Amino acid sequence: MIKENQKLLNWMQVLLDAAVIVVSYIFAWYIRFRSGLFALDEWYLSRQSYMKLLYVIVPVFLILYYAFRLYVPKRIMGRRLEAWRVLQANVIGLMGLILILYVLRMGDISRTMLFVFGCSNVFFEVVERNVIRLILRRIRRQGYNQKHMILVGYSRAAEQYIDRIKANPGWGYSVRGILDDNKPIGTEYKGVKVIGVIEDLNQILPANKLDEIAVTLGLGEYAKLEHIVAMCEKSGVHTKFIPDYNNIIPTKPYTEDIQGLPVINIRRVPLNNLLNRFVKRSVDLFGAVVALILFSPVMLITAIVIKVTSPGPLIFKQERIGLKNKPFYMYKFRSMVVQEDTDEKKEWTTKNDPRVTPVGRFIRRTSIDELPQLFNVLMGTMSLVGPRPERPQFVDKFKEEIPRYMIKHQVRPGLTGWAQVNGYRGDTSIRKRIEYDLYYIENWTIGFDFKIILLTFFKGFINKNAY
Repeated sequence: MIKENQKLLNWMQVLLDAAVIVVSYIFAWYIRFRSGLFALDEWYLSRQSYMKLLYVIVPVFLILYYAFRLYVPKRIMGRRLEAWRVLQANVIGLMGLILILYVLRMGDISRTMLFVFGCSNVFFEVVERNVIRLILRRIRRQGYNQKHMILVGYSRAAEQYIDRIKANPGWGYSVRGILDDNKPIGTEYKGVKVIGVIEDLNQILPANKLDEIAVTLGLGEYAKLEHIVAMCEKSGVHTKFIPDYNNIIPTKPYTEDIQGLPVINIRRVPLNNLLNRFVKRSVDLFGAVVALILFSPVMLITAIVIKVTSPGPLIFKQERIGLKNKPFYMYKFRSMVVQEDTDEKKEWTTKNDPRVTPVGRFIRRTSIDELPQLFNVLMGTMSLVGPRPERPQFVDKFKEEIPRYMIKHQVRPGLTGWAQVNGYRGDTSIRKRIEYDLYYIENWTIGFDFKIILLTFFKGFINKNAY
């Protein structure tokens, strides 16, 4: 039933997409030639001439939508990914259309109208698809259009999968139970029970109308995988594998094909790519220069106030561990009283710490003390965005206590980072910080950096955990 429903939904989606393309095209024609927003030539093609292009545009754009996998079930595609694919398909379609018109010497077709069509079509397509998504989620929350499935193997992967299904009822998944050889029948996790052993698949598959089977074996049971897949494929039920090693291998692993042998690298680090490093370093240099110019009045006033209110140097430097585990000196405006190195506490600053000066407490809370690190960025020891660096003694401690901690040193440390804009600064969970740092490292894009910088301006400067 689910397969038939999906086919019906796909055809409805195709028809709606075709309608949106036609509406967007007519809307663009009206804006260009009837709205009065644009000057009209003494002569221009008739409306009928423009409408004839729809016989080419509609099928070509629908084929592009199919090529960009816009007709896969919405259960497995997020809103942002869908919108991005709509944009890609429209840009390529529009560029192809303009190229064809150029080759055929059809210069009378308004390029302005085509541009308006492209923009309006992306907007209307995204709106239409999100409306459909909302309708489907409401229907699924009411118990209709459900996809019934069982899990094979009780593991962390099974629990995490159930967590996500329970948190997103709009996906329309109904887990009927778990088959496992190690857990007793009746064992329950969030309303989902163990209903038998794995060999029971031979009886369950022919007797039940299941839409999917998810193999969620624990790490120690992968020897059974081939046998389980063979049983599932005999029934013709769609089977998917949810690995139990997601805490070892990231969501987007870097894969290689060595003459037909798949190789999965344990860690995907986009900044290992030379071009990515060049782009990030260029943005760092430009951003640091601009920031130094913009914040120079603040830095000057801060330097004067520190000098007047507290004896000692303006700048405090402290050894931190950076890229490739190499130590470097990180610069800050001094916010504490001057201490001997032997007297400095080997711990983070605590609330009401007597070492912090009154001015220091303000500049720490507002992150002004971090501004000299812009010089670190210019020197190449830091980046504008990246994991925050730690002192050597803390690195030695955390690398023994927290799995994957040292991965953060595969990129340059930053003035701000994904963990910081999500509230993990100062006296907060170091484990959560590492989770966010690893997500940043594995999913880096230059757009992600810009997003973090913007979020820093909106909510990252004031730090309630800075003492």
